[in-house]
Amino acid sequence: MNAAAFAEQWLMNLSTDLTRYVIFAVGVWFVLWIALAKPLAGRKIRPDSPKAKQMLIEFGASLRSIAIFSTIALITFALEGLGLLPGPRIAAEWGATWAWISLVLMIVGHDAWFYWTHRAIHDPRLFRTFHRRHHKSNNPSPFTAYSFDIGEAAINGSFVPLWMMIVPTQWWVVGLFMLHQIVRNTLGHSGYELFPARRDGRPALDFLTTTTHHDIHHAQAGYNYGLYFTWWDRLMGTEHPDYYARFAAATRRELTQTKQTAESVA
Repeated sequence: MNAAAFAEQWLMNLSTDLTRYVIFAVGVWFVLWIALAKPLAGRKIRPDSPKAKQMLIEFGASLRSIAIFSTIALITFALEGLGLLPGPRIAAEWGATWAWISLVLMIVGHDAWFYWTHRAIHDPRLFRTFHRRHHKSNNPSPFTAYSFDIGEAAINGSFVPLWMMIVPTQWWVVGLFMLHQIVRNTLGHSGYELFPARRDGRPALDFLTTTTHHDIHHAQAGYNYGLYFTWWDRLMGTEHPDYYARFAAATRRELTQTKQTAESVA
């Protein structure tokens, strides 16, 4: 492998990541904030919206993050070129069933990686260096998805190479994983609560993080560190005590106790 091969791979990584980010960040922004702004007005979490200046800064910071992701991804390119990354070949031999299992495991693994690294960079000794940029978006937008400091971008970008070195995973599975994470990431910063609510006002899929769940984190940074699932926050006692009430308010539902609801139905 020579410098030209690395440059070509880097540009391909950059193009792929940039395309994903632009399609979903711009797409979510346009659909929710422009096309469906009036029909979804009742699902807007906060009455105010970020200013255009904030979103332009977020977009610029996200471009830097994408460049960092693309650079870190060269680790897997180099390892595979040297014959030191057998995982994709092994995973292909294990068949389709393992492919879908590995996708689920990768999503669950990334959620754990995100929760614990996210908590770590909230330590006051690390926050200003690693995580301040992201929290300058107190009221986030879809463009906040990749708006990271250099150190945080490196931490987030390191997950895929580490996973690929440990768990046999096909490349197309990694592509689906990346598609899943950008969809969840842009929706989680969208400012609109799109998740369905139960009759008692709680989330219908309570094990998943909702937009409200992450929006609270941007408003009050000491809570709700999870990315896809709520279980780490609940296990570690870091979920905001008013989460259910705020979700109910965002979905325009009255929050009631599950027991009382069951009794009334009976």
